[in-house]
Amino acid sequence: MYIHLLQLGRISYGEGLAVQKRVVDARKQGLIGDTLLLLEHPPVLTLGRNSVRANVLASDQLLTARNIELHEINRGGDVTYHGPGQLVGYPIFDLRGDLPGKKGPHLGPVDFMRMLEEAIIRVCGDYGIPAQRIAGRTGVWTMASGTVQEKKIAALGIHVSQGVTSHGFALNVTTDLRDFDLIVPCGISDRTVTSLELEAQETDDPSRQPTMANAINSTARAFGRLFERQIVAVDSLDDLLAATADPVLSAGSS
Repeated sequence: MYIHLLQLGRISYGEGLAVQKRVVDARKQGLIGDTLLLLEHPPVLTLGRNSVRANVLASDQLLTARNIELHEINRGGDVTYHGPGQLVGYPIFDLRGDLPGKKGPHLGPVDFMRMLEEAIIRVCGDYGIPAQRIAGRTGVWTMASGTVQEKKIAALGIHVSQGVTSHGFALNVTTDLRDFDLIVPCGISDRTVTSLELEAQETDDPSRQPTMANAINSTARAFGRLFERQIVAVDSLDDLLAATADPVLSAGSS
């Protein structure tokens, strides 16, 4: 069993949605196996199905002046921010497939979300950052210490259609956190956000530095171990969508 890994670099949110749709359509048709898209976006705000417009604090004029797009999308959750230095992951998985923890004909969306959180918790652990879930607050959070409250390091929100997931997670790696002042992140006003860069323990090991490249490697490794799959990298969307001719790339389709 495999997970295809496609790295897209920094692309616009609209382009990311278009790529995601093509991959979701192929997964629904059983043409490819489960796929993890990893990418960055230029500054953009997204409003999920449960969003409150008042949680966008910036005026339309300010967003326009800063060339920050705003998209209303079909994932769960409230408003969030994407931007440079943030690792965005779109896992396109069929919940009816052979997934760890599946007790019926499909893995429940909530159980899948908990697995995504666990993957990010493991990524944080690679950089010496103790991370956790908080009941009732989807995402991944640092641990509270003394008078320092827990901080949100990754936001999550998915959509499920015909058993196939889309959207996913946004992990702050070297993100400029000042941009989160544009919103009430995920509608949570009593906690702040943070990044791997700010929280990572100091180390001389280059592989444990909180860089985007290292975070991508950590994420791929965490997904492989958590979902008990081999990670198979593909070079392009075209290569991925041509996977039906390749028994390795089409493995795991249903």
